Amino acid sequence: MPTKKHEQFVNAVQEAADQPLNQEMLLSLVGYNCRRAYLSIMPLFHERMSELDLRTVDFSVLSLLHANPNITQKRLSNAINVSPPNLAILLDRLEARGLLLRQRNPLDKRSQTLILTAEGERMAVEAEDKVSALEADATSALSNAERAQLLKLLQKIFQPSRG
Repeated sequence: MPTKKHEQFVNAVQEAADQPLNQEMLLSLVGYNCRRAYLSIMPLFHERMSELDLRTVDFSVLSLLHANPNITQKRLSNAINVSPPNLAILLDRLEARGLLLRQRNPLDKRSQTLILTAEGERMAVEAEDKVSALEADATSALSNAERAQLLKLLQKIFQPSRG
């Protein structure tokens, strides 16, 4: 026979099951909200980039080189926050796919500059179009002004000198 204490426990469990979760603390955290937004956008990215066989870091490299041809590996490494050894592996892979070329820097023979090949340029444009469309889909609940404000506020966090 159930005890009074057990009955109270069963009732408390039932009551908890019927209530919405209190996420007040988590929803007050910028990092938590960024992560949740990221988790809703990334499946769209993977789905749409799979036909191009591009990961997020591959896309970042192609997009930066598309907008900034002939930058050094060091500048690229700093821009995407990838260590030089890891960047070298990434660049090897993209170079093997025929998407970029490394060239000796004429101003400093110790370093190399990076440039997209014609195929890399084509892929960068196609990928940028796909990502722009998926971002529009992912942020469709926002007005253009809200989306612009969100981007500006997020950039103040990771680019504080531009704020």
